[in-house]
Amino acid sequence: MKQSEPERNRMEAFCVWPRACLAVAAFGIPLAAWANPYECLIEPNQVVEIRSPSEGLIAKVDVKRGDRVEAGQILVELESSVEQSAAEMAKYRSQMEGRIASSRNRLEFATRKLNRTQELQKQNFVSAQSGDEAEAEKRIAEAELRDAIENQELARHDYQHSVDLLNRRILRSPLRGVVVDRMLNPGDLAEAGTGRKPILKIAQIDPLLVEVALPLEAYGKLRVGMTGMVTPEGLKGRYPASITVVDSVFDAASGMFGVRLEMKNRKASIPGGIRCQVEFAALGADAIRPVKLK
Repeated sequence: MKQSEPERNRMEAFCVWPRACLAVAAFGIPLAAWANPYECLIEPNQVVEIRSPSEGLIAKVDVKRGDRVEAGQILVELESSVEQSAAEMAKYRSQMEGRIASSRNRLEFATRKLNRTQELQKQNFVSAQSGDEAEAEKRIAEAELRDAIENQELARHDYQHSVDLLNRRILRSPLRGVVVDRMLNPGDLAEAGTGRKPILKIAQIDPLLVEVALPLEAYGKLRVGMTGMVTPEGLKGRYPASITVVDSVFDAASGMFGVRLEMKNRKASIPGGIRCQVEFAALGADAIRPVKLK
């Protein structure tokens, strides 16, 4: 099927918009042939690259490409003998009770001494200076006990800090999904920073996102919450998907706007990254169907 020059120019302008260009390039569909159902693309909800927050040698990678993972599951463990030792020492310091026990005994002695001195002072057996000294000793003992308790509390915080540093050597999955790629292996050096090579790449495929570009005539007929029926290419069945985004800004060159739908995929039976067709009941049936260019 030959294209006219204006239509070809419009398609080239249409490709300025990535989602629209994808549909034109992938399906070879002239703009005049766009109709209900519309060509679309099924994508993962999100793709996450797993990187280490700190530099270290990779000791263990618990998953491989294609494995399904749950949120919070351990994926990678870095060598952490130094952090483990520091955490154990901090834990021991946080449990030390010697200074607190010693300060309590000293306070008890100073309290008894002050009470005896006050009794003797009432009977004029000791001077006022002795009473002042006994009271000062008690206050010093109270301060020492408070200092010992504060030091133990600080040691507990130090221990928690050491545990947090140790936990940074264990990388967990931030979401439920599937491992798309594994770039580093045990023995490799994991480097921190967004510009560094990731260890793993994970895709969330439940729910899936459905991206579709629609012509100007469809604007105003679709709203967030409406449902479209999606037919994945090469798979049997039609699946409902709910509209989550209707773009309010058009592509000026093509006069098209984007719509995003969310499709449940609890059994992970539908892969991401495949073509599809989506039909909207609100747009009605159309006898014209997309025709691929020859």
